[in-house]
Amino acid sequence: MYSKEESQKIKREFWVTFAEKYPRKWVLYDTKIKDFSFKFYVDNKKAQVIIDIEHRSEEKRTAYFEKLEALKNILEEEFIQNLVFEKEYVLESGKTISRIWVEKLGVGFSNRNHWDAIFDFFFEKMNALELFYLEYDEFIKDIQ
Repeated sequence: MYSKEESQKIKREFWVTFAEKYPRKWVLYDTKIKDFSFKFYVDNKKAQVIIDIEHRSEEKRTAYFEKLEALKNILEEEFIQNLVFEKEYVLESGKTISRIWVEKLGVGFSNRNHWDAIFDFFFEKMNALELFYLEYDEFIKDIQ
């Protein structure tokens, strides 16, 4: 096992290497929707590409989630398959959010032999989610 410092160093190197392999600006937090973001996640068991809906208002959080759910067939047929939709996802902090994600199991950032597979997974899945979002963002934003 690695010390905390070694693990942080490897994780920094991982993200720098990813940015060098796929040098582009991702949408991530720049969705123009409050508390609606795209995220990359990796640990030593899995890699995930995530949409988090963290709005404080349960009503608004649910409305955004239901908009995405309404587009699920289009999303899965045209952009990305095997997404998990969870309306009530509880974070370690205890906060309840809505989360949609896709994951690749059996990979980890501390194994450099996994990096290319993770980077390609991140690029393919996030790129697909962004293309979907850019095509349907007006529909998703319109919750009034």
